[in-house]
Amino acid sequence: MDETEFWELIDTTREAAEGDPEEQADLLVDRLLQLDPELVLDFARHFEARYNRAYRWDLWGAAWLLLDGCSDDAFDFFRCWLIGQGREVYEGALHDPDALADLLGEFDEEIDGDGEELGYAADEAYEQLTGAVAPDLGIAPAPAEPEGTPLDLESDRALAQRYPRLWERFRG
Repeated sequence: MDETEFWELIDTTREAAEGDPEEQADLLVDRLLQLDPELVLDFARHFEARYNRAYRWDLWGAAWLLLDGCSDDAFDFFRCWLIGQGREVYEGALHDPDALADLLGEFDEEIDGDGEELGYAADEAYEQLTGAVAPDLGIAPAPAEPEGTPLDLESDRALAQRYPRLWERFRG
């Protein structure tokens, strides 16, 4: 599975789920069940690599603003959700986390920002297909600490300065 096929699966399931991350995860499992187990592992590698790549302080700050606070676990689930938003939003957020103010349409704190189930979709599909737990994916593990310069997430002044568009849209 190449990168284009990975993003096509993400996009088609998000669109069919009308943006509901739990429904998207269910649809993703259904789609992955139609593939060969090796392709499911390829999908998992693509997902995990992007998940690890998004382990950054600047994205954590953006998630903090979007979710009105963001614990370690919530940031894990946010990164899954961010991947689930598709290539344009994901890459745009990595390029400039403040751009999420413009990249995201409606944002419902009750539904959006938490893609926990998306993170388990490939594992679930692989287990259903093979009856076994997915093997090690053979990719580099996530860094122990987020990449970049740590932010004072408790400082409204620092957040407003670093993310002016997100601050205006979600806190202004």
